[in-house]
Formats: sequence, C-alpha cells, structure tokens
Amino acid sequence: MTEYELGTILKEMYETGLPKKEATTYIHLFGIKYANEIQNNRLSIPEIVRASGISVAYATEVHKGVRLGKYVEVL
Repeated sequence: MTEYELGTILKEMYETGLPKKEATTYIHLFGIKYANEIQNNRLSIPEIVRASGISVAYATEVHKGVRLGKYVEVL
C-alpha cells in the first residue's frame, strides 16, 4: 500500500471514532492494524497523516499504535 492509500484508511478510521469521542483510540488502532505494512515498506508516518487530511499532530498517536503493533492482535 502507498502512503496515500493508508492516509485514506486513516481518515475513515478517524471519522468513525469522532462521533464516539474515540478518534484518538481509532488512530492508535490504525497504527496497530497497519504496523507491519508501515514498517516493512518503510513508509513515512507524517506523510500518511498528511495524506489523511487530519492534523499532523496525530503522527505521534499513529507512531504509538505502530509501536504497540508487536504486542497487540486485532480480532
């Protein structure tokens, strides 16, 4: 996947979390779910966040999710 494609997915997940007041949780979940994709292809987290159109400040939250990816399994 490209950074643009992942950005689109991130935006969708962020928007899913907004009404539940869980946007940051969904950003962490994105990082966990796509950690291998991001790491194996050496993709830029800031570029993914920019492509999503959400605040670049959320790059830190995506990074946290990616780091959790090796410890957490999404069911």
